[in-house]
Amino acid sequence: MIKYILKRFLGMIPTMFAIITIGFFLIRLAPGGPFDQEKKVPEQVMRNIEAKYNLDKPLYQQYLMYMGSVLRGDLGPSYKYTDNDVNFYISNSLPNSMLLGSISLLVAIILGVLVGISSAINQNSWIDYTGMSIAVIGISVPTFVVGPVLMYFLALKWQLLPTSGWISSSNGLKTLIMPVITLSFPYFATIARLSRASVLEVLRSSYIRTAYAKGLRSSVVIFKHVLKGAMLPIVSYLGPAFAGIITGSIVIETIFRVPGLGKFFVQSALNRDYTLIMGVLIVYSLILIIMNFVVDVVYAFLDPRISYR
Repeated sequence: MIKYILKRFLGMIPTMFAIITIGFFLIRLAPGGPFDQEKKVPEQVMRNIEAKYNLDKPLYQQYLMYMGSVLRGDLGPSYKYTDNDVNFYISNSLPNSMLLGSISLLVAIILGVLVGISSAINQNSWIDYTGMSIAVIGISVPTFVVGPVLMYFLALKWQLLPTSGWISSSNGLKTLIMPVITLSFPYFATIARLSRASVLEVLRSSYIRTAYAKGLRSSVVIFKHVLKGAMLPIVSYLGPAFAGIITGSIVIETIFRVPGLGKFFVQSALNRDYTLIMGVLIVYSLILIIMNFVVDVVYAFLDPRISYR
């Protein structure tokens, strides 16, 4: 098992190396540059700016210098936000994205499991049809549609919530409600459907029929026997879901003006801010790879046969 974990851990290094290398060259080879402006800058001024950021050097030298900085933990200066470097902006915005993603995933798990269990216990009833219909909507309708619809009704028409902002503003926790609902909706839907299918499968097992035959109460059978077996697929789903809900908040953060990492990703792409794009790309990739590593290790503990593959 230790050999398997070590092997999976070391496998993260070439993956990150490949992501940084491909990302670096794709971004640099794309048309346009960070200092291209409508008003033409004098040639000498442009040369001085490029020399300041080492953009006048050959591409391979820029790559080697950037990789050296990354290995030292320095993601470089931002070309557009000159007050601070990329490390500063990421360290200040990533906690906001993590907070929004964590709350959204918690809401998705609680509501998804409850709806899934209720639907399975009341199979083919109105409770089942209602819960699964909402789940289908959550899977089918993209978040960039759900967000503006919530904003129109809850903020603009009924004026119950602020249209956008963050908890540090005067509106406080109210600003979290719409982003959390929007971000958690598709994950709630997936968890609800997984929970329903798992609970139904366990309910048809022979040991559950035996438990009922012993005269145990239905609540005892559900909470003591059914949930334990039915939650395994949900636990397996949580690793990729956590990575996805953090990295998938770019649209939500843009719609609701959340000061998270997604805002910098969009703005840096529009500004052609090479170092900031790469910094955000590295952070998102690292979160995904680490969560996949955690899932692989958990899988290996649940099923030891996996460690021998």
